[in-house]
This record gives sequence, structure tokens and C-alpha cells, in this order.
Amino acid sequence: MVDTEATAMYRTRTDAVTTERGDGRPVVFAHGTLMDRTMFRPQLEALAPDYRAIAYDLRARTDRYAPGYDLGDLVEDCDALLDGIGEESAVIGGMSMGGFMALRFALAYPERVDGLILIDSMAAPHEAEEQQTYGQLVDPLEGSTDSTPRSLAEGVTGYLFGETTRGENPALVDEWVDRWATYPGAAVYNELHSWLERPDVTDRLSAIDVPVLIVHGEEDPSIDPSRAEPMLEELPDASMERIPDAGHTSNLERPEPVNEAIRSFLEERF
Repeated sequence: MVDTEATAMYRTRTDAVTTERGDGRPVVFAHGTLMDRTMFRPQLEALAPDYRAIAYDLRARTDRYAPGYDLGDLVEDCDALLDGIGEESAVIGGMSMGGFMALRFALAYPERVDGLILIDSMAAPHEAEEQQTYGQLVDPLEGSTDSTPRSLAEGVTGYLFGETTRGENPALVDEWVDRWATYPGAAVYNELHSWLERPDVTDRLSAIDVPVLIVHGEEDPSIDPSRAEPMLEELPDASMERIPDAGHTSNLERPEPVNEAIRSFLEERF
């Protein structure tokens, strides 16, 4: 059953699920699995002088984390969010899961997308072995309102952060582990299953006729940069920036080069 009230939340209490900085062309950011809107704080601050930069929490970080949902529901949430912020269209940025959603949003609502910023994401699905690994990881959390076990939170740092960050900035990693250990187990389970078995959209990318920036950490342990590169061949207007010493959360691990890439993209293309 589709949770229409969850989608309505993005239209009617938008301020409760968003952080906004600046004025100008709207740039909207959607986070990845286990993350929240605060992961885009560096981008919001960097863009605020010239843009209306907005980051929002996807369902898993809200009180509407259940029942289960899929990327199509997250697309409808994004559509409602644009209504809520009073914008007809925006540049949509998405990290990992947020990028999976952003591609599908561009296909479903092309008139509402001025451009895309895809951070450590891809158009292809995860391989069957990966799906099995991730599924088994969260299986114990199904239906649980208890907090996610800290052991699990600590165990997934290798998926989210690059080797350099884990070695040189353990405080950043620990900060997020502390957050993850407060999430209801079911929120994590439903979040991961919203995209785990998603279909491939590579053969549909030619329909996304807007400027696209692909940003990818060179040390991404979850989605190797080579898995994002095929999008360059299929998207009509795309470029890619690799971020050295950064993992799956490249915009958080190495904000300066990511901000530079995003600002250059926006200034040159809009």
C-alpha cells in the first residue's frame, strides 16, 4: 500500500525535513542510505552566496520510515518537495541512493529537472551477490523499533568511507556511527530495500537531456568509479569529476574539491 501521507509530508511540512541556505537558482540535495541531510552542510554553505541550496531528509530519517517503499515513492516525495519549496524545477543532486532516485525523478518529471549532480551513484543495479550480502546484513532489523545495533553500525563504515578518511579522519567516521546506532532498525531495513532490487535504467539515460555532473570518490568501496563511467556514454550531456582520497561519501569526506566541481558546473552550465 502506497503511503500517500508520507509523500504529503514533503508538501505540507517541508520546513521540518529540509535545511536551506541562500537565494537564487534552486539546487536540491538528496542523501544516501544511512546518511541524512546534514551530510550536505558543506555544499549548502559553499553554494549559499549565489544559489538557493536545499538538502532534505528522505523517508528513512523521518517518522514515516515505515511501511516499506521503493524508489518510485521517493520520486513522488521529491516532486512534493518541489511543491513545498515553491519551485517549478531545480538542479537535483543525489548521493548514492539519492542519485538512484534523482535519475528516476528526471525520467518521471523531466520538466522539473534543470540538471543533475550524481554523487557516488550509478544507473546500473547492484549485482546479485551484492544484493544478497546487503540483504543479509539488514535482515535482523526487519520490523524492529529498537535502535540499530552499534556492532552493525561500526561494521558498515567500510562501505561508506574511503580508506584515507578512515585512517586520517576517524572522528568523522565515529560521528556517523553514533548517529546510525540511534536509527530504528526497521528504518534501515526499509531504506536499503527501497533500492536493493531496483531495475537497470542505463538504457533510458538518453532521455535525460539536461546537463549532468558525475562526482565520484576514487576510493569508493561500495560503487567503484568504473561503475559510474557507463553513464557518460549514455547521457547526452554529462561530465565526471573523480575525487582523490575520498570514498562513498565523497562530498562529506573531501568537501573542497567536490564544492569546486559543483560550483564550476553550475557557473558554466547555468
